Amino acid sequence: YVDNKPILRLDGEVPSSTKLSDRISKDLKRMGFKFVGSTIIYAFMQAAGLVNDHSLDCFRYEECQQIHS
Repeated sequence: YVDNKPILRLDGEVPSSTKLSDRISKDLKRMGFKFVGSTIIYAFMQAAGLVNDHSLDCFRYEECQQIHS
């Protein structure tokens, strides 16, 4: 879904879901998974490192960037 590169979000807004999390949620539901709504999927994407939406002034921003560089 992310082509082995994390999505970097720098716009300051941290959404609760995105078009990509909607798509992944729908795909998983088609495969028979339950309790995989778009918000849950977006939270998983954050936890798994598929998306980096740490703000530039966050103490974790640099470390997260280095992990995925």
